[in-house]
Amino acid sequence: MKQKAILAFSGGLDTSVVVKYLQEKYNMDVVTVTVDVGQEDDYKKISAKAKKLGVKKHYNIDARKEFVSDYIFPAIKANALYQKKYCLATALARPLIARKVLQIAKKEKVTSLAHGCSGKGNDQVRFDLTFHAGSNLPIIAPIRDLNLDRTEELKFAKKHGIEIENVAKKFSVDQNLWGRAIEGGVLENPNNEPPDDAFIWVKTKNLPNKPVYLTIKFEKGIPVAVNGKSMNPIKLIDYVNKKAGSCGVGIIDHIEDRVVGIKSREVYETPAAACLIEAHSDLEKMVHTKHETKFKSLVDDEWSWLVYSGLWEDPLKNDLDMFIEQTQKRVSGTVKLKLFKGSLRVVGRESKYSLYSHKIATYGKGSKFDQKLAKGFVELWGMQSTEANKLQKKK
Repeated sequence: MKQKAILAFSGGLDTSVVVKYLQEKYNMDVVTVTVDVGQEDDYKKISAKAKKLGVKKHYNIDARKEFVSDYIFPAIKANALYQKKYCLATALARPLIARKVLQIAKKEKVTSLAHGCSGKGNDQVRFDLTFHAGSNLPIIAPIRDLNLDRTEELKFAKKHGIEIENVAKKFSVDQNLWGRAIEGGVLENPNNEPPDDAFIWVKTKNLPNKPVYLTIKFEKGIPVAVNGKSMNPIKLIDYVNKKAGSCGVGIIDHIEDRVVGIKSREVYETPAAACLIEAHSDLEKMVHTKHETKFKSLVDDEWSWLVYSGLWEDPLKNDLDMFIEQTQKRVSGTVKLKLFKGSLRVVGRESKYSLYSHKIATYGKGSKFDQKLAKGFVELWGMQSTEANKLQKKK
């Protein structure tokens, strides 16, 4: 009986090449699965391409709602930014895609799991670990296993008549509801400014001459409305993405430490993520004590690292989820953002759970803060520092 592999299929260069490698080099039948996490692809075209490549069966799965509720919303609650920059868009989508592939793998009774990841990237870790958590089937990764580079892939694609879009020839792009990652080509030189044609969501020229304001409403850590209008989660993210992107907000360009130890220049478009995480984080500071804020920042960093590193299924991540969920009970209110020519700034916030008291904070008349109490506090607060300095001067 001929062996059968299942492949997470995007229709791009890597996965298209992998289909042919599985068929020719491994002599396997191939089942492909495309999971819609908001990448705005033409799924009929992808399905047609899969069939043209000779796959035995192709599946299209719409997982956008699940992606938002079970992956993006937890990321917002965790203020998830890997190394203070990356909103984890690709990292969040991979375990969901892998889980959907496993569901179809069981249905199709395949003998192997496959993906189009290289040995240099993070996605191999995310796919492999999620696959291992849900299956004992062997994993085949031709690009990694055969040590293929991008030039070899393009030659192989040309030889087999595999159509590749022009943008894929210039860059390696991954896109979903939460962000767009652009790699490769001229971007591999960290001193090269990204060309304008690398960006689709964020405007880089002819930006509006007037600021745009967005007021985000949160309920228990989840964004539910913008500028007073309630929206379903997918529409809300899309709306903020377009508004912020039109103002030039949302480009991230930084040096990132990959799981495998490589330092990589990464360029992202994340307008909605930049706005929603900034707003959420600001609201938390208003309703949390300074002790909660300090400790949660450590939890947020660890959560982000676990997700980036492909450890979505690790028990620690579930433990942190429970802590984070507990902290969101009072994270309700509104945050006003000002977007102008690439800048993003919080300019207002309010909440019924606010720990900010004008009567205590004001420097004007009517303050309820007894300033005389501060003298003794300052002496006690700095007592050991003062004594240490006196001792040093004596010596």
